[in-house]
Amino acid sequence: MKLSNSLSFTFLLTALIFSVANAQPLAPAMFIFGDSVVDAGNNNHLYTIVKANFPPYGRDFINHQPTGRFCNGKLASDFTAENIGFTSYPPAYLSKEAQGTNLLIGANFASGASGFYDPTAKLYHAIPLTQQLQYYKEYQNKIVGIAGKTNASSIISGAIYLVSAGASDFVQNYYINPLLYKKYTPDQFSDILMQSYANFIQDLYKLGARKIGVTSLPPLGCLPAAITIFGSDSNECVAKLNKDAISFNNKLNATSQRLINKLSGLNLLVFDIYQPLYDLVTKPSDNGFVEARKACCGTGLLETSILCNSKSVGTCANASEYVFWDGFHPSEAANKILADDLLTSGISLIF
Repeated sequence: MKLSNSLSFTFLLTALIFSVANAQPLAPAMFIFGDSVVDAGNNNHLYTIVKANFPPYGRDFINHQPTGRFCNGKLASDFTAENIGFTSYPPAYLSKEAQGTNLLIGANFASGASGFYDPTAKLYHAIPLTQQLQYYKEYQNKIVGIAGKTNASSIISGAIYLVSAGASDFVQNYYINPLLYKKYTPDQFSDILMQSYANFIQDLYKLGARKIGVTSLPPLGCLPAAITIFGSDSNECVAKLNKDAISFNNKLNATSQRLINKLSGLNLLVFDIYQPLYDLVTKPSDNGFVEARKACCGTGLLETSILCNSKSVGTCANASEYVFWDGFHPSEAANKILADDLLTSGISLIF
């Protein structure tokens, strides 16, 4: 297995060097759907409290300015864009950058607090996945006008599609919403999410997507805010939440396999985020981190979005020592490790 991974990585590295030498990315475009883990600024343009367009967010990003990314710097999706040869990132679709030739490399439709379950997004006035899909349809019409029908068609079919959702459905809705947790078991709720996921992938497929990568749930019980809220005064990962995430991920793999069998020519990969992030949390020093229980921002126990701000007391000086930037989101340093892991496991999406 190690030899196979090594050969894969060598092959990938050779392809990347060739790509960079020819100034050509390994895919014509990238399209990104989902939640705050990949939101590059769409929520800046919404009437929602779930925003990250103020310091200290973005302090380690280009120009040290907040962009609406829920991180101190780059997201895993930003590193992924770099890894496959893009010199700029797909623009947030609601931003003023999302026009003209900027759209030729794709677009980012993700929205913080969105999920597979549309009511989650509606709770926070975020963009539900169904609406993200409508924006993508709108994008397709625009790109035909910009590049012509033939070029637009090759961009759409050759592009890589990234989907990150599900965490908000549990942490920001199900676990804190008696209307849900009293009605459904976690298992029943994840079945509802699976149906939404299957519908979304099928709709995306109908619109021409063929290379789709979807991320699994992270270890929900290891998020700093989840330990603080649900951990009963313990500093350990919350086992029950992690168990729910593992169960969901098993269903995600099974559902994805059924979709592959059903939809001709679909290249659908589930990227395992759970294990790499769990390893960072449980063995931080192995990966050069000092702190995995607390996040960098504020006390590191809870703060995220508007609670993580320039007046938050205790924010760390060096975020690269921390696995998490805020109560829910990995730091840029952790995102780099996760993105490199995605690259090696996602070779078949690129070639």
